[in-house]
Amino acid sequence: MPAIGWIILLAALGMIVGSLFLLRDTARHMPLSEEKLEKIRKRKAELEAREKDED
Repeated sequence: MPAIGWIILLAALGMIVGSLFLLRDTARHMPLSEEKLEKIRKRKAELEAREKDED
């Protein structure tokens, strides 16, 4: 393979790895208050109960 092929291959791999690191660094945890978590749990329980009744 000519040298230009290796350069293009390395550049492509570098861009893929770089974008994965950027994605990892920008991912953030969403802090939720206890009130919101309780609301989510209630809603989930309601949906599961509704699905169970349909079956």
